[in-house]
Amino acid sequence: MATRIDPAADALWASVSTVITAAGMQEKQPRTEAEWQTVRRHAVTLIEGAHLLAIPTRRVAAPGGTTEDSAIPGIERPENIQKAIDADRASFVRAAMRLRHAGIVALKAVDQRNPQRLVEAGGDLDAACEACHLKYWYPHSPRPK
Repeated sequence: MATRIDPAADALWASVSTVITAAGMQEKQPRTEAEWQTVRRHAVTLIEGAHLLAIPTRRVAAPGGTTEDSAIPGIERPENIQKAIDADRASFVRAAMRLRHAGIVALKAVDQRNPQRLVEAGGDLDAACEACHLKYWYPHSPRPK
């Protein structure tokens, strides 16, 4: 997650945006072929990363290891996340495939050079990430009303 999926997702989300400043509105989106190819690499990395998540022997962390944020209140320890995954591996694989599908939608938007569809794909990506995180990563954290 920390080396492939998070950076790729962040790059996809940041690839199209609108920023309002004192100087006015600034639209950000890939414009050159090189910029589109960079975004495309992030989409492919995300798709491939989802496949890696689904590998049965893949662990959340090395034995006795930790994650970057496991000390934050509400974030499960890696061993607890692993137990939850192992208890219902099929659901976890479905979550990984939902992530993969979101990456494929983003890739299609990139290949079509469609910034609006890329924004929509970002919403699909966010939903896939959050659904999995709510179940495995921080299932006991407080929820806003």
